[in-house]
Amino acid sequence: MYGIKSFEIKKFRPKGVEETPDLVVVEEPLEIRLGYGSENNRQQKSVSVTMRTPTGHDFELALGFLFTENIIQTFDDVLSIYYCTDTGKQEQQNIVRVELKPHILVNFQSLERFFYSTSSCGVCGKASIEAIQQKCSVLPKSDFKVSVAFIQSLPKILLEKQTFFQHTGGLHAALLQGFSMSILREDIGRHNALDKAIGAAFQQNLIPLSNVVLLMSSRASFELIQKAAMAGISMLACMGSPSSMAIETAKAFGMTLIGFLREDSFNIYSGDERIFS
Repeated sequence: MYGIKSFEIKKFRPKGVEETPDLVVVEEPLEIRLGYGSENNRQQKSVSVTMRTPTGHDFELALGFLFTENIIQTFDDVLSIYYCTDTGKQEQQNIVRVELKPHILVNFQSLERFFYSTSSCGVCGKASIEAIQQKCSVLPKSDFKVSVAFIQSLPKILLEKQTFFQHTGGLHAALLQGFSMSILREDIGRHNALDKAIGAAFQQNLIPLSNVVLLMSSRASFELIQKAAMAGISMLACMGSPSSMAIETAKAFGMTLIGFLREDSFNIYSGDERIFS
């Protein structure tokens, strides 16, 4: 299975040492390039390099990234998408080029990702939330509600669909679950897993995803809230804890945020009106 490698290891057990093969997740770089401009003056620009797991969903990852970064709005903005080589120096399937239609104007300033490496970076939570609000508005009110039983059923659905995790135990997953649709994508990076899932929905013209619950196998971070809001997702549940900024951002956008989800319990941090017994 591509995306998984086998390594010979020594496993220490109470009865002794055993030499055995072990399956681990693959981690490789993916470069996303944009082709843009008029037919007579096409330009190329590298916009992202991310460490991802090659699960066969690189095109979805690229599209999901470009959509959540507000570079493209619909699949009709895309002329073509393909793997390319860099004069033979890079592996073919580690570079994806997305060709935009000539009339699409690219605002490269919107590609500024909101990664803050230290607490002293000088950017406050309020400013970061306002930056997102320039890209997408507060989620519209809807009648979409789900039961406690529906929320508690999501971990089992996620586990059953996590093919790569079952072999390696080393990937995150993003599950888009509605009453009539289900999309799950896996990756070593939780933000990549979500980009893949959103990219799959983007290709199928399912956005905005106003009638689904997003379940992340990870904790909930500010960046995941940002991506969910861009896709019109009103309910996000995570297996781990949310950060303070994730909670503040979810509240600002009117999003339901659930943490520490288990089959018999969970916490609601915002938007409890969408959950009924």
